[in-house]
Amino acid sequence: MRVLVVEDDSKIASFVVNGLKQNGFVADLAADGENGLALAQAVTYDAAVLDIMLPKLDGLSLLRQLRQNKILTPVLILSAKASVDDRVKGLQAGGD
Repeated sequence: MRVLVVEDDSKIASFVVNGLKQNGFVADLAADGENGLALAQAVTYDAAVLDIMLPKLDGLSLLRQLRQNKILTPVLILSAKASVDDRVKGLQAGGD
């Protein structure tokens, strides 16, 4: 399986990518929303892990653009935001 990780914090990104690779996944990393969008449009991924607070293009906007472009890759949202309202926004944007 190939997974796209879009995370701007290098420590968190390294932890997630290394964990995926240790479990047999192929993981690509983008450090901002614009690069994440470009990768998602260029490569077919089996899943994506998105941070919400990203430079250049935030995670929810990235997710909305993916869905508008009919990219239906399952998306897990990785965020420090934990309120119910934040979860609802993620699901409404197309998160899984």
